[in-house]
Formats: sequence, C-alpha cells, structure tokens
Amino acid sequence: MIPTELGTENVGKLLKQYAMPAIVAMAAASLYNMVDSIFIGQGVGPMAIAGLAVTFPLMNLSTAFGTLVGVGAATLISMLLGQKNYYMANRVLGNVVMLNVAIGVFVTVVGLVFLDPILYFFGASEVTIPYAREYMVIILAANIITHLYYGLNGVVRASGLPRKAMLATLLAVGLNTVLDPIFIFVLDMGIRGAAIATVLAQIVALVWITKILCDKNHVLHFSREVFRFDMKIAQRSLSIGMAPFLMNVASCFVVILINRQLQFHGGDMAIGAYGIINRIVFLFVMLNLGFTQGMQPIAGYNYGAKQYDRVRKVLKLTIICATITTTLGFLFGEIIPGTIVSLFTRDQSLRELSAHALRIDVALFPLVGFQIVVSNFFQCIGYVNKAIFLSLSRQLLFLLPFLIIFPRLWGTDGVWWSMPASDFVAAVIALVMIIRLMKNFGKDEKAILS
Repeated sequence: MIPTELGTENVGKLLKQYAMPAIVAMAAASLYNMVDSIFIGQGVGPMAIAGLAVTFPLMNLSTAFGTLVGVGAATLISMLLGQKNYYMANRVLGNVVMLNVAIGVFVTVVGLVFLDPILYFFGASEVTIPYAREYMVIILAANIITHLYYGLNGVVRASGLPRKAMLATLLAVGLNTVLDPIFIFVLDMGIRGAAIATVLAQIVALVWITKILCDKNHVLHFSREVFRFDMKIAQRSLSIGMAPFLMNVASCFVVILINRQLQFHGGDMAIGAYGIINRIVFLFVMLNLGFTQGMQPIAGYNYGAKQYDRVRKVLKLTIICATITTTLGFLFGEIIPGTIVSLFTRDQSLRELSAHALRIDVALFPLVGFQIVVSNFFQCIGYVNKAIFLSLSRQLLFLLPFLIIFPRLWGTDGVWWSMPASDFVAAVIALVMIIRLMKNFGKDEKAILS
C-alpha cells in the first residue's frame, strides 16, 4: 500500500488520522514511564523515586542516540515516499536497523563500564545510588532492544501505518502495567523488577513490529537487499535526526544540573519531587509530540511533493491542537496538583514539595505546545540547522543560565522558576523564526538525497 492520500486527502482529516494513533502511542509511552514511577513510589518508597529521578539523564542520553537514527530515518522515509522513491525508502529502512544496533552496543558498553561515576555525577547520593544502579544495569543491558523498538516503530508510523505503530506501543504499555506489580510486589524484586518488566514488554512489542515489517505487501518491508550500509543514507538520516538528538542531549545535561542544584539546595527529597513532576509534565509534552508525529508524514510528504499550502495548513492545525493540550496541563497543575502527585507517593512531605513545584513548573505551560510544534516542523521539512537551534534554545541558551542564576537568588524555588522563564523566551524566538520562514516558504527548497 502506498500512502498517496497524504497528498490528496483533507489536511484536517489526515492530521486526525495520523495524529490520534500517535497521540495514543505517545500518551501510552508516557504512561509507560509513569507506571514505573507510581509502582516504585508506592511499593519501594520515596528514596527509590529519588533514585529513579537520578537515572533520567542517562535514560535521556540513551533515548537521544535512538532518536538520532529513528526520527531522522522516519522523516527521510516520508519525504522519499512523497517523491515516490520507494527503492531508497526501503534502503533507509535497512540502514535504520544497522545503525540502531551499532549505536545501541556502544551506549550499552560505555554505560555499564562507567555506571557508578555517571550516576554520582548525575546527582546520586549514597542513599539513592543503590536504587539507581539496580534499575539502570538492566535497562542498559537491553539497550539494543529499546533502540530498535523505538526506531522501527517510528518507521512504521511514517510509512502509512500509524494505527499499527500505536498498537505496538499499547502492547508494550499494557504488558508493562501487568508485569510491574507482579515483579515488584508478588516476586518482591523492588526497583529491579520494574526494569525487568519494562524490558520484557519492549521485547514483545519489537517482535510485533518486526512481523509488520516482514509483510512484503507493504511498501516498506525487510528483504536481503535493504541490509546494505549506505553512507549517504546514514549521513542524511543522522543529519535530520541531529535536532532531536541534540535536544535530548541538552535535556540530559539540564536534568543533571537540575539534580545537582536540587541536591545542594534541597537534598534527596527535592530530587524525588522533581522525579514526580517530571513524569507529570512529560505526559503533556508527549501528547504534543504525538501531534508532531502525526504532522511529520503529512508535512514531509507534501513538502517533498511541493504542495506548500498543505504544509502550511497542517502546521497551523498542529499548533492549535498542541496549545490546547498544554493549556489543559496548565489547568491541572494549577488547580489539583496535590491530587496528581499523591498517585506517586504516600509520603506527606514529598507530596507537599511536589505540589508546590508543579504549580511553578506549569506557570507558562500553554506556550510550550507552540514551541515544540515549530521546532519539530523545521525538522519535518529538512531544515536541520534551524531545527537544531530551536531544539537547543530552551534547554541551553535560556534554561541553563537560569538554572545557574535563579537558585543563587531563591534557592530551591529558583530551580522551579527557571523552567517557565525559559519556556517564555524560547516561545518568543520560535514565533520570530516561523514568521520569517513563512514569508519565503518553498523558495529555497533543497534536495532530499543528493
């Protein structure tokens, strides 16, 4: 099946068709992490939550390498399908597998060899490092599975099968939700049980995705010919994926600084609070990424087909939907923060600290949806440098200096307030850049693979 409807069907209908499965999948992926946090917080304790929070930078770094390959390849495949270049699209598929395996092995080896120094640098204490170590040893050991699962799922979505990609994610989340309480409570394996449940769920989902890509009736499918390394494809995929890669790397360093600042000003309990609000905010960010993933094949295909009016329409609709989503996150965070954080812990002091931090963190959250969509839009149409700049602007140009300055003035509250402050400045920059792009849109088109 060739997804030619991307260039002919009503844009609003297409965005709904492609975004809804992606939204469900991204929400499920977020719940995937939240389930671990909830069961660990309720079943192991507040210090285990803090230990899990310490692992976030390392998990972000692993995710960064996965998106370096997966997001770039998915974008490239969408544009190649728009040009009806099915041979090269399948070659990209084969290179996705080879690159993910190579990078996955690298991350696993480096992560396991230097695990303790890395975790201490990320903000672990003598109290929290046993929890963090126990969790990450298992996650890193299965890193290749994780890379292939996320990378190939993105390819399936970009090739015109968003519902099957969604089902793969739902399968992983459902299994993880069932296995978590079994391993944590019934088998009394603690935080290690949560990691094992995560890995087993991803293995089953990867088998499902592999079966989909073995169907020779689909425009994209595995064959012996596609597994030939192509330097041009690798370079183009990695260059497009560089924006989300650098965004995740920047997020890694920012979370490290947040953890270290919180450790200095508030201790392990403050890090635990950040672990909770990070999971809550992450849910709404992932919903927005669902919209951008729905936008990606539509924008990429129509940009490849030079149908620029359709590209503008899908951008506008995606911005509206994402802004509504983050506004809902703002309302939940401001009105019922205590109710939300109580899902993660029974510790009263951790509840109060987390609710206070959540109110501050989402103070300007409605602006975040717009900034995320614009940043991903540049990546969708191959404007790598602009996408990289926008991806890094919030994390490095604004949030990083705020995290250094604000805590010196207001202590732990300064850490929380640095986040909405950076949201505001990053949104203004994104607005200026998208207005400039729209004035000359389509006039400086570049070749996709040349």
